[in-house]
Amino acid sequence: MRKLPPLSAVRVFEAAARHEHFTAAAEELGMTQAAVSYQIRALEDRVGVKLFERSKGRVRLTEAGRRLLSPLTDAFDRMDGAFAALRTDDENMLSISTTSTFANTWLAWRIGGFQMEHPQLAVKLDANNALIDFASSDVDVAIRAGMGDWPGLHAQRLFEIDYTPICSPWFLEQWQAEHGGRAMEPADLIDLPQVSNNDPWLHQWLADRGVEIPDRPRRPGIQLDSQTAEGTAAMAGRGIAMLTPFFWRYDLTEGRLVRPFKEVSSRGWGYWVVIPEHRRQSPKIKRFCEWLLPTARADHEAATTAGLREAA
Repeated sequence: MRKLPPLSAVRVFEAAARHEHFTAAAEELGMTQAAVSYQIRALEDRVGVKLFERSKGRVRLTEAGRRLLSPLTDAFDRMDGAFAALRTDDENMLSISTTSTFANTWLAWRIGGFQMEHPQLAVKLDANNALIDFASSDVDVAIRAGMGDWPGLHAQRLFEIDYTPICSPWFLEQWQAEHGGRAMEPADLIDLPQVSNNDPWLHQWLADRGVEIPDRPRRPGIQLDSQTAEGTAAMAGRGIAMLTPFFWRYDLTEGRLVRPFKEVSSRGWGYWVVIPEHRRQSPKIKRFCEWLLPTARADHEAATTAGLREAA
């Protein structure tokens, strides 16, 4: 017979240790903070070891607590995977979370092809820029922008993200008419209207071109939350937008947008498909990844080969 502490207390400890915050654990588990604290103390009394250091309203894991967290999280992940495998309805629904940009400029246009190949699967696509907590959501797969360093998650890179200044043909023509028809130079961007004010990607792009940005107060302006919104505003002639040419290649080739410069900048970021380690063998997730990875990479490679990313 296993001599285990009450599973309810173990579950509370795992959540509290993962967050290192009793209130966050209470919110995840639907309990009060006092109930979480009670369960932790009961577990500490049961095992005879202090699991948290408490000081000034903060909690930190002790060394014993840290040693306990990893195997417990792995055990709960395995249980979650085991129960998920039993849920037929779960295996018939694929829930995908991704950024608004990736959903609206690429995935939403193509996900129907995957669903047609797998008609037994229903697909739910959630366009949300917030990072997903797989432990507290029903999301199966996430597609995220970054460096691929999400602890405890398996990440596979789809393609690199790069940025360049893009605007409407009308905006560029108006600017050139006001400046004697000369070509725009990188330093000119400093004082041009920006679709998203003080975009860090513009600062990066200018720095890569050797342009020093004046140290002055930030101008008030609009902050848009996705390239979809920024690209639409740029097409309307609202200013310069820092966009990924790959996502806007059709608007560029059809003349709705133009690139004043051929140069792009990247911080080494990319788009990644992200999966909990313990769900990698889920049949529906494997089918989706087997479709997504080659489809995305081939599309990106085709655009690169055709020169669409470099078209000025």
